[in-house]
Amino acid sequence: MSPLSTDPEEWLLQAEQDIKTAEHLLKGETRFYAVFFCHLAIEKALKGLYFKRLQATPPKTHNLFYLLEKIAEKPAEDIARFIMKINEAHLITRYPEDYNRIKQEFSSEFISSALAKSKETIEWIKSKF
Repeated sequence: MSPLSTDPEEWLLQAEQDIKTAEHLLKGETRFYAVFFCHLAIEKALKGLYFKRLQATPPKTHNLFYLLEKIAEKPAEDIARFIMKINEAHLITRYPEDYNRIKQEFSSEFISSALAKSKETIEWIKSKF
């Protein structure tokens, strides 16, 4: 396995690709996986900011609030609420759950909203670069 990129721009590039993957997934039967990719995109953007700010490898965590704390950033309340929601929601797609329940819980409207808010969150992170 190769070492992690220390180029913050590479992390952002991959975050943007993950958002495109989420957009693609939204159109399919397993659209709920878009939530996973939304979270992954935000995580990568935050880890890129971590590299840029701290000049160090980010911790191996999926907890977005932990990353925010480490880079000493506090988002606006609406973004913070969304990060809390996506931080919880991604666990359902990361670890085995009842497939049919997941499909029902993550409606197209919820996923579309999460995708839009993820893009907004990534733009906020980019503004901190």
